[in-house]
Amino acid sequence: MQSSAVPELAHTHARPIHWVATATAVAGVVALSSVLQPGHATAAAPGAPHTRSAPAQALPPDPADVEFPLDCGPVKLVVKKRASGDLDGDGRPETVAAVHCDAPMGTPPDGVYVITQAADAKPRLVATLVDPKDRSNVEDFAVRGGDVVATLLGYSSGDVPRCCPDVRETVKWRWENGAFVRSAPSDARSV
Repeated sequence: MQSSAVPELAHTHARPIHWVATATAVAGVVALSSVLQPGHATAAAPGAPHTRSAPAQALPPDPADVEFPLDCGPVKLVVKKRASGDLDGDGRPETVAAVHCDAPMGTPPDGVYVITQAADAKPRLVATLVDPKDRSNVEDFAVRGGDVVATLLGYSSGDVPRCCPDVRETVKWRWENGAFVRSAPSDARSV
């Protein structure tokens, strides 16, 4: 084994003065960073002119602020899914909510509702896209380009147990002439 020609280095043993020097340096950096702050950030779309008088972006209505037309008895109502977007082209976002009663057993049917909110007004329901009486469940839905697109699970007959939907259908709603119009591709199929 070869011995080192370098004597033991002084900085390999921490002494109290080393800790004091380190603490002082860190405190200085923290103090300096609180004084030197970057300017306020502004967000704007690339190429968009920056104006201070631009109107604030409207927030989509909150489903918690609406009373849905479901009688859930002793159980509570659950908002299963929600999506937002401008569905009618008025520049204000609407919210689409899939809701059901929080049943302790089985698969409760979903209702899908559209909620709107005018400036300085309470949110309100404006459309029922899926009525819980239809016995459908929403597997997935989204708002895309002004359309509400959903995958619904259903039952081919009343004999099919509620646990096991046997029909899957993709549907789409679009705002046309003052109402939501439903279209369904011909791909409804058994699950």
